[in-house]
Amino acid sequence: MRRITWLLVLIFVLGFIVRLYRFDNPVADWHAFRQNDTNAVSTIFAREGINLLYPRYFDISNIQSGIDNPKGYRFVELPIYNALQAGLFKLSTVGCQANPPDGCTGLTLEQWGRLISILATLAGAYFVYLLTKKYARSSAGEFATFFYLFLPFSIFYGRTILPDPAMAGSILAGIYFFDRWIEGISNIKKKISKIHIKYQIFFALSILFTGLSFLLKPYAVFFTLPMVYLAWSKFGFDFIKKWQMWLFLALSLAPLVLWRWWIGQFPEGVPASSWLFNGDGIRFRPAFFRWIGYERVTKLILGYVGILLLAISYLPLAKSKNALFFLSFALASALYVSVIATGNVRHDYYQIATIPTISIFAGLGVASLFDILVKRISGIIAGFIIGIIILSSFYFSWMLVRDYFNINDRGMVAAGKRADEILPKDAIIIAPYDGSTTLLNMSARRGWPTFQEPIEKLIERGATHLVIANPTPNDFSGFGTMYKQIASSKEYLILKLK
Repeated sequence: MRRITWLLVLIFVLGFIVRLYRFDNPVADWHAFRQNDTNAVSTIFAREGINLLYPRYFDISNIQSGIDNPKGYRFVELPIYNALQAGLFKLSTVGCQANPPDGCTGLTLEQWGRLISILATLAGAYFVYLLTKKYARSSAGEFATFFYLFLPFSIFYGRTILPDPAMAGSILAGIYFFDRWIEGISNIKKKISKIHIKYQIFFALSILFTGLSFLLKPYAVFFTLPMVYLAWSKFGFDFIKKWQMWLFLALSLAPLVLWRWWIGQFPEGVPASSWLFNGDGIRFRPAFFRWIGYERVTKLILGYVGILLLAISYLPLAKSKNALFFLSFALASALYVSVIATGNVRHDYYQIATIPTISIFAGLGVASLFDILVKRISGIIAGFIIGIIILSSFYFSWMLVRDYFNINDRGMVAAGKRADEILPKDAIIIAPYDGSTTLLNMSARRGWPTFQEPIEKLIERGATHLVIANPTPNDFSGFGTMYKQIASSKEYLILKLK
């Protein structure tokens, strides 16, 4: 095995290992509310069976959609990720005697979710390597892979219970197989049967992974721009006349169109999303550029110093015949953050989709900087300087990202765990937690995450229990005297309402 292969294996092994950091944490770290909403769908799948067409979670309030949602529908992405998470968990519990079963593998449902995201991130990194290697060179591909796997921001989000890492890996796979298909067009014309079948498979795989990425997160459509470039580079503007392109478009988009039509039948289960585009009017305002360009890319993701590598990456592109291929990634990311402006500013996990682009350009920048330095100093010193730049970038980023792994409210975790232990499975609860669904989902019971109405009204609508995390003396002297206490401590107060 060649040295470079062993180096890649080492990068991937370490990339897997670093994502095991606090792997067994409860889902109460950064962006716990979004992770818990995703995990709640998987929890119900694991308990009641997988039903892709009717995903549900525990929130029956009208907060998400503005419409009462008594059945707790959760219609966002097609729950492929959730089905895989629940399916693997259930498979691992077959024959287990533990009660509740955590799986013969020792993995909980939450840990299976994290493992899926880890493997999806590793897959995405591999396709980043293959694409960058082909259109630049091996060293740039290795460094791009290194950044994809070891940027602290990517380490955290590459093990979260979210469909976004799987979306990124899927669209990268779609681009790679599309590229392989485009590359083989001339061979197909020779009508060599084996080659013909080979490239038909690439075409089918590209449709499969591209369509999958759309179902995981519709905004993956922005990242088809490299495919448009590849088609243009092969056929010129005549690519729009090729029936294969229209077939690709129809087959990859059809599942998403059908899914969006289907969820339109259940408006109570579709969270409001129009605000994501420009709900607060921030697009292209100074604050937009500060948040995206400085707070997120420069500061959080690249740790200040790493932004130099992005700047340097444009030097080799000026002379490269493949510059437009890489620039198509940059343009795709720019369009994505500009169109989904408010979503990207308010929630940093939206930048998961831009990590491939940032990693590719950082890899190009390192390879270019090394070439510049070795012309003036020795290779050892050049490597040392680049190492200092990368380590500094990771250090400053880690100083911000490390807090993402923290569990800042153990009381809430204890309250949810205790509620799940003692409440009937059919209990309907009120679990107020600043409007977040985290405590509700931790309790794993249907109900309301806030007092959207007076408690008497919620009781009339079926609420059976009240779960309070970190109760105050007023909670004990107020609700605690009005309703029967069934469990209490300094971390929780659980009351029976009727």
